[in-house]
Amino acid sequence: MEFKNNINLYFLLILIIVASGCYSAVKNNVQIKEPVSIEAFSSQEDFKTYLEESKNSVSYAGGFYNSLGGAREVMEKRIMSDELTMSIAYEETDLDSAEPQRVSDTNVQVLGIDEPDIVKTDGKQIYFSSNYYFENKNIYFDYYKENQKTKIISAFPPEDLNLKTEIDKEGDLLLHNNILIIFSGNKIYGYNVSNAESPKQEWTIDLNTSFVSARLFKNKIYLITKNKINYYNPCPIIALNIDGIPRTIECNRIYHPNIKIPADTTYNAIVFDAETGEIQNAVSFIGTTSTSIVYMSENAIYITYEYYEDIIEFYYNFLKQDCGDLMPNYLIEKIGKLTSYDIGQNAKMTEFGNIFEQYFNSLNNDDRMKFENEISNRMKKYFDKHKRNLEKTGIVKINLNMEISKTGNVPGKLLNQFSLDEYNNYLRTATTSGQWSNSFSDIYVLDNDLNIVGSVRDLGKTEKIYSVRFLQDNAYVVTFRKIDPFYVLDLSDPLNPELKGELKIPGYSSYLHPIEKNKILGIGKEDSKIKISLFDVSNPENPVEVDKYILNEYWSDILNTHHAFLLDKKHNIFFLPGRKGGYVFSYENDKLHLKKTISNISAKRAIYIDDCLYIIGTDKIIVLDENKWEKIQDFDF
Repeated sequence: MEFKNNINLYFLLILIIVASGCYSAVKNNVQIKEPVSIEAFSSQEDFKTYLEESKNSVSYAGGFYNSLGGAREVMEKRIMSDELTMSIAYEETDLDSAEPQRVSDTNVQVLGIDEPDIVKTDGKQIYFSSNYYFENKNIYFDYYKENQKTKIISAFPPEDLNLKTEIDKEGDLLLHNNILIIFSGNKIYGYNVSNAESPKQEWTIDLNTSFVSARLFKNKIYLITKNKINYYNPCPIIALNIDGIPRTIECNRIYHPNIKIPADTTYNAIVFDAETGEIQNAVSFIGTTSTSIVYMSENAIYITYEYYEDIIEFYYNFLKQDCGDLMPNYLIEKIGKLTSYDIGQNAKMTEFGNIFEQYFNSLNNDDRMKFENEISNRMKKYFDKHKRNLEKTGIVKINLNMEISKTGNVPGKLLNQFSLDEYNNYLRTATTSGQWSNSFSDIYVLDNDLNIVGSVRDLGKTEKIYSVRFLQDNAYVVTFRKIDPFYVLDLSDPLNPELKGELKIPGYSSYLHPIEKNKILGIGKEDSKIKISLFDVSNPENPVEVDKYILNEYWSDILNTHHAFLLDKKHNIFFLPGRKGGYVFSYENDKLHLKKTISNISAKRAIYIDDCLYIIGTDKIIVLDENKWEKIQDFDF
């Protein structure tokens, strides 16, 4: 009986890994590996040497996950932080007032740190750059060419609503004083809009790399890009061009960890002046092509990338520890030597399979049957103890002077930027590992050096995280497969975080937003329709869904981006867009009440200026009086 015709144990081992999930071992809530340090490359040759060594010493395990259909799907869910909605202090205002007293801002993760979005306002003008989508690609192409513009709309007072002018560039926007920044493909434009009817282009940046994310803090823009590594000439990196002049990041400004990772990508952090476009500093580090997440606090920028530890080493440790009675020791040591061979990973895996095949075919039928059963059961038990040993998320901490200060890693993968949060010099993370049948989620607390110091593990077994929200000493996590466990965690002691309460309800929340003390709003789905939940978390050990509303909509842009949500605490309302129109809900007295619906508009965003609510669609704006909830103005583009 041949090995390949009976059972491919090599494939079985891979399959068990996929079924069991993977991640880094933690003992007594403290990471047992030595901290990972980081250092710069000294030269191009130093960079090349690192790449060659990492290629032969680290496994590209992600390929095996993908080939077996086990790659973790990228979920475009977003959640909100406590300080997301910012506004000027509430005042009773007159709709005819010459100067607005109350203006909403883009929903962001950290108060005072702005994020690019398709709508910005200064209280006088609305700046709108829509991304159009049509099922018919030919219609989309023709329409997009005609509408690839950013509109500047006179917004206040509402009776003067009109289109002032258009800029023939389109993309996400930032607004700093009188400078409108447009992120358009591989270019960034800075326009002076002090004269809204005649915007003037002040500067342009051409990116030679791929845009990842950006933040605006005070008067500086923090830009994150990435590019594939050129293995023949890895450095210096030409990150961008200004006025045709290339700006490079030299070898000694490109960093790597002191461990070998499967590096194929360089991540670049660049800071420049929002008003002049002048580059002030830049730094790079190596990582992997993966879902990269950017989180920024007032102290640092955190950038993540995903990678996998060495599969061959993992197998070797398993065989050496648990299979000494099943295989000859010399064969186990032969597998161990594969980790040091100067060959590619595919060749190593092939040789690993050959060793197993040869040994398996040497057994008689009775011994083969025993071998199959024993190694399968032993590996499953091994994974129960070491299931956090492979799948990792690397975290790089960059201070605002563009110096890489620390690196670290956590087991598993993050959902989005809200899976990271910095509070009192601790970084909190939420991760999921494994596939649906054996997935699990953890919360990790890292100290200022990015060492794991505390954890809460095994949330939502057989489920995945759909939303996370960190709020000072608490965390709220939603996992989902068939029902929605809503978890409440106490992080007041970073070294000993605790799971306090759990609530299981139908559906799930993919967006969480604090609306008042001890009240959390959740927006997600139940039976394919939009579900809105209001949670009372005043008793952390017994969270309660005090009200819910099922909306006759199958999609809202809030499920895609937190920027689509608007909260107006003065009027105790929130807005969400749908495919049929826009919806204004009240949450007074712990009741969800549909206050106002706006039909016949492809709603994208909403803002408020004083007591006027502006519903912004792809081709029109409708203005509501928030005191009477009557339409007072509309305007077609």
